[in-house]
Amino acid sequence: MEILGTIVGLIYLWLEYKASIYLWIVGIIMPAIYIFVYYDAGLYADAGINVYYLFAAIYGWIYWIFGGEKHGKRGLLITHTPVRFILPLTLIFIVVFGVIAWALIAFTDSAVPFLDSFTTALSIVGMWMLARKYVEQWLVWIGVDIVSSGLYTYKELNFTAVLYALYTIIAIFGYLKWKRIMQLQTA
Repeated sequence: MEILGTIVGLIYLWLEYKASIYLWIVGIIMPAIYIFVYYDAGLYADAGINVYYLFAAIYGWIYWIFGGEKHGKRGLLITHTPVRFILPLTLIFIVVFGVIAWALIAFTDSAVPFLDSFTTALSIVGMWMLARKYVEQWLVWIGVDIVSSGLYTYKELNFTAVLYALYTIIAIFGYLKWKRIMQLQTA
């Protein structure tokens, strides 16, 4: 299952890099696989977030087709995250991190409750930013990917650790590519 999830994850990331709406179809398949992988590894928050990813993929697909005032002839345009969202997103991250960490400590046998909570809370923010097509979502994913790669190495999910190391590299290039696309959209 982990190898299949890794392959599907690479396809997903390639489609995200290209800003292709088809990333959302793969974004429905990938979490279905990783729910089982993470649960089996005792990464309960990561397993749980994949339920969120499933619904977020449906939301993102719909929003990219129909959403927002920044909707061009070819779909939702890439934009910067509005400044008015920075504080609310930061607060959401802090609250979700705290709640998940508390739940993992109180109700599970998680060996890594703080790292699991960190990547999960930050991923919730990043996924929403991706659904809104904000270029800074890549910066969030770089942070998630770096921490996740180390976490999955620790949990001996080696294929997934390599996947997240690749995600980190591709996220850097994705950020640069989306910035170029955004500049072309406004030109």
